[in-house]
Amino acid sequence: MSTTTTDARRNPPGRGERFADWTDSRLGLHGAGRKNLRKVFPDHWSFMLGEIAMYTFLIVLLTGVYLTLFFKPSMAELTYHGSYAPMNGVRMTEAYASTLDISFDVRGGLLIRQIHHWSALIFIAAMATHMMRVFFTGAFRKPREVNWIFGFTLLVLGCIAGFTGYSLPDDLLSGTGVRFMEGATLATPVIGTYLAFFLWGGEFPGTDIIPRFFAVHVLLVPGIMLGLFVLHIILVFYHKHTQYAGSGKTEENVVGMPFMPVYVAKAGGFFFLIFGVITVIAGLFTINPVWDLGPYRPDMVSTGAQPDWYMGWTEGLIRFMPGWEWVIPGGYTINFGVFIPLTLVGVVPIMMMAYPFFESWVTGDRREHHILDRPRNVPTRTGFGVAWLTLVFVLLTAGGNDLWATHFHLSINTITWTVRIAFFVAPVLAFWITRRICLGLQRRDREKILHGRETGIIKRLPHGEFIEVHEPLPQDELHKLTAHDQYAPLELGPSVDDNGVVRKQSPVQKLRARLSQGYFGEAGQIPKPTRREYEEITSGHGHH
Repeated sequence: MSTTTTDARRNPPGRGERFADWTDSRLGLHGAGRKNLRKVFPDHWSFMLGEIAMYTFLIVLLTGVYLTLFFKPSMAELTYHGSYAPMNGVRMTEAYASTLDISFDVRGGLLIRQIHHWSALIFIAAMATHMMRVFFTGAFRKPREVNWIFGFTLLVLGCIAGFTGYSLPDDLLSGTGVRFMEGATLATPVIGTYLAFFLWGGEFPGTDIIPRFFAVHVLLVPGIMLGLFVLHIILVFYHKHTQYAGSGKTEENVVGMPFMPVYVAKAGGFFFLIFGVITVIAGLFTINPVWDLGPYRPDMVSTGAQPDWYMGWTEGLIRFMPGWEWVIPGGYTINFGVFIPLTLVGVVPIMMMAYPFFESWVTGDRREHHILDRPRNVPTRTGFGVAWLTLVFVLLTAGGNDLWATHFHLSINTITWTVRIAFFVAPVLAFWITRRICLGLQRRDREKILHGRETGIIKRLPHGEFIEVHEPLPQDELHKLTAHDQYAPLELGPSVDDNGVVRKQSPVQKLRARLSQGYFGEAGQIPKPTRREYEEITSGHGHH
């Protein structure tokens, strides 16, 4: 008799399995997830700067949605009668009144306002620091030039979102900032007056600027930022994450932990840690207390008015500029004291975005780079970065010249002229000093490679000479100190060929050769030790 049974027949799939099969057959999530969820990410503390920016951006979005439910973006005037007794009977706009209601009547409203503002400040600080890390380590090189542009655009859009956001309450401080913007708009040659009337809906303060700022702050800028943020993350996955030089790390691999489950678990914990820290900061330290300043009035200016820190350099540009004016044919006045700073505000970010292409043009390097540079090994680039940061600090000083004067009992004229001189001198000095420091660090690395690490042990040789015993570096550290590329400077070649014909050399070629010499010539880098030099030293011909 046969012993075959039907017990081994397959059970019908469950609902979850059927839904997974249905979804995968239409979206192909299984293959994409299996590939990307096991994506390896390297581990380094500096990579957390980008994560802080990402998480604070999410916190800004979450808290912003909550605030949008209660804020009224209207410049219609009313008489306040609410919970904040000192303001009862005061004429104000609906925007300012709703901000007071959020702060004193909406449950948790003041805490959410504080979290939103602190998160915005930390987001821009984290973005700026993250971009500095990318710049100094060369993470913007091929194939990440487009991601550099996305990141820098996110930083600029974050500043725009911040300015429009802290202008929405229509308090005396934010109204002063809007008035500043109106003056800058009026200074635009030829079309300034028409542009200001269009934006403000008439003579300042108009009736339209708060609703328009609200649309920009809540819809336009966040939508663009969210799209760029998604593209940024997609490109990080596609190009794979950069990593610092080390044992086993090459341009072809990534050494680290998989995205799922290790990185996801760490990232989730880090997000809640950041959220918690910002909540504590928001609960302990008040920021933007609009009830202390009162509603905006065009005939009043708050004492010591200062924008948020990330807009301070733009105000500094205006404060230290001389009041130059030209009257051009047609009766139009060009106010260079405002027009030149506005031009620089637009030109400088474009120059920073274009830097990866500039460096690629100077080096002629078309290779992909996934190993990061140490800033000391690219002295010219590092010098440019520090010079730029020095310039920003000078402009921040100019933007707060009144506070410097009152707190340190200095003359406004003295501060203004100091800043004007420093604007041209300080970045040059910072570039030169930084470059010299980087070259000195390269020389020290060269000595460590050839002679090893100092042990502090003094040894007397048989003939009476005293030497310090050096300990050879481990292979991992040797690899880290020698893994960087060193480019040969571009040479133009002879001006006459073998037949005596003069070779044509364009001004662009000559400029590129000079820049290449500045980057990679004798004054731009210290040669790495060769294998022969290292073997001669380690074979006993040198002192150890």
